[in-house]
Amino acid sequence: MKLPLLFASLTSLLFGLSLAAADAPKVSPKDAARLVAEGKAVLVDCREPAEWKETGVAAPAVLLPKSDFDGDQKQWKDFLAKNAGKQVLVYCRSGNRSGAVAAALAAKGVNAANAGNLKGWTDAGLPTRAADAPPVEKSKK
Repeated sequence: MKLPLLFASLTSLLFGLSLAAADAPKVSPKDAARLVAEGKAVLVDCREPAEWKETGVAAPAVLLPKSDFDGDQKQWKDFLAKNAGKQVLVYCRSGNRSGAVAAALAAKGVNAANAGNLKGWTDAGLPTRAADAPPVEKSKK
């Protein structure tokens, strides 16, 4: 008797978590580039530093790891304070972490959206840079 109840509870929990991650609106790479270029949004790469180094990053991206978001948010708190009023567009490698971060930000009242993944950005012909180069203020495309 306890096993079906446990299974039902776990299923409900997992379903609820998947709905929470799905709550973040999605923005295409081209729309993200346009919003950033217009000064209406900031683009965040929430992957980890080793990933940034390995693949490079979107040219206008601010680099804020999800590990900091999940932890004490030292970097994220300053970033959010400096960018209050702008939409926060988050991307990662697959779109999963960025969806979770965007949903969590939205739940806190931040105007946030999931910008998908770096592959979508590069497939759209949008510029990238090395992780140790400064962000490009406006996208060229």
